[in-house]
Amino acid sequence: MFRSWVSPGVAYLARGLLAVVVPAASSVIIVARLASPKGVRVSSWLISAVVLGAAPLGFAAYLLADERLQQRKANRLGARLVPRVQGKWPGNVDKVVNMVMRSENEYLGRPVEDEIKVLGPTINFRFFWEDLILTTEPQHVKIILATDFDNYVKGAKFREAADSVLGTGVFNSDGEIWKLHRTMTRPFFTHDRIGHFEIFDRHADHAIALAKERFRAGLAIDFQDLISRFTLDSASEFLFGHCIDSLSTGLPYPHNATKSTNGIQGDNAASAFAYAFSQAQQGINRRISIGQTWPLHEILADSTAQHMKVVNAFLEPILKDALEKHSTAVEFDKNEFKDDQTLVDHLVNLTSDFKIIKDEMLNILLAGRDTTASTLTSVIYLLAMHPEFLTRLREEIILKVGPTRRPTYDDIKEMKYLRAVLNETLRLFPAVPFDARENIHDTTWISPEHGKKPLFIPKGTMLTYSVFLMHRRTDLWGPDALAFDPDRWLDERVKKYLIPNPFIFLPFNAGPRICLGQQFAYNEMSFMVIRLLQNFSMITLSPEPAMCPPAWWAEKDGRQAIEQFRPRNHLTLYAMGGMWVKMEAVDDIEVIN
Repeated sequence: MFRSWVSPGVAYLARGLLAVVVPAASSVIIVARLASPKGVRVSSWLISAVVLGAAPLGFAAYLLADERLQQRKANRLGARLVPRVQGKWPGNVDKVVNMVMRSENEYLGRPVEDEIKVLGPTINFRFFWEDLILTTEPQHVKIILATDFDNYVKGAKFREAADSVLGTGVFNSDGEIWKLHRTMTRPFFTHDRIGHFEIFDRHADHAIALAKERFRAGLAIDFQDLISRFTLDSASEFLFGHCIDSLSTGLPYPHNATKSTNGIQGDNAASAFAYAFSQAQQGINRRISIGQTWPLHEILADSTAQHMKVVNAFLEPILKDALEKHSTAVEFDKNEFKDDQTLVDHLVNLTSDFKIIKDEMLNILLAGRDTTASTLTSVIYLLAMHPEFLTRLREEIILKVGPTRRPTYDDIKEMKYLRAVLNETLRLFPAVPFDARENIHDTTWISPEHGKKPLFIPKGTMLTYSVFLMHRRTDLWGPDALAFDPDRWLDERVKKYLIPNPFIFLPFNAGPRICLGQQFAYNEMSFMVIRLLQNFSMITLSPEPAMCPPAWWAEKDGRQAIEQFRPRNHLTLYAMGGMWVKMEAVDDIEVIN
């Protein structure tokens, strides 16, 4: 209740002040009691020294005791502490500052990768004396997601950081609440449901028509913007029976165009919703990156509050309408799932709790819109960079589906090269580059270095795993791991690298929390790629200034040297500054518009 009307920073400081006042006051009382029987008068300067010194001395004593306790526990388990990042300032403050400053212009994950090169694939950043462990080791990720699943939860730290946006939804819950959300949504993602392509087709036609209009005028489009609208409209109609209709708003223009629709977009509710939702996610990511002290960066106000007002104002009427319809509907078996039911209809039939339904709507919309849009943006980028793969993919599409026919579920299943292109895109640019858990009990992880002791993981540690960095490891994927090569999914490299170690590829997570909408995502992405390449035979990048990486990237190694856009992430990966492209339409004879 207290947190609901004060900023996160004020609430955090209040708790911290209480933690300081209590030991200080206790120290004063102890000194006074010891002096009182002997008639010794305690001077004010001594009391001041005790008050001022109690907190820092107590904190220092706590750190020392915690350090020794961790070492004893590790020794008892025959383990060692996770290698720690070593900064020059107390609490690794210099490392925190360096990461924050580099994050604006640096390649995604590069500051982390620099530390990994020195310390190994599993490291402890130990920011502000808090254990913050990150791993890119498949056997550790397997432990977290599958073999010791019950010991790893989203945890209180993540929930507190994400609560203002995700609430108690499936991506921000544990235990029985998580099981409830999972059970409620699972029936919706069945084979029969995900095989319905009518919605995809209608919105794909709309998106392609908008793109063609812009290309005919000789102008580029921000494909990331276009495809985000497509996935938002498709997901909202598929899940809620209510199309947000974001494609009805004019597309943004390049910076040097004579016309601009920025004013129109600013007044459009769908665009405002999409922008607010993105900014709210950015707030979550910033909090998680900082660690437990994130509230200190939100002293004046909750950084997500204003954005969530926009999001809630958009979604709540949809939910209220569904609840009203349900109250007047004829009762039927709650376990029955009708073909024309939306996710909202299904949830309302199971519970009347407004918050549970709203939180789940928002969580599933995040998955249905952002992750798919992220991957499709990356697909178009990589095909523009590699026209030889685009040509080969288009040949398969024309051979299997033809130049105009709408693809079916069976068509998509037969298209091996299309699946290889999608998988290779998900390998290099997974939609969720970083994810986090927290362990309940003390535990150990197998050492990534042969012959060394296991790694000790103290209970309550924030554990981040990066599939983005893991997917690019040359020791896991071969010397060409940084290259875009769909054939690695069709030749002997599958048997050499992936089959013996399947946890090196985790774009949809794994274990009990594996993405329920995985097949939905593959279907939607496949459908849109087919439709695009039925209509366009060539894609070229047309970078806007905000999209272009700094010139000094070209002097670095790896993909950073060749990248033509700036990958960033909030909860999902996105292209900073957009993904501006031009496409060449096929002959009107070949495609019926």
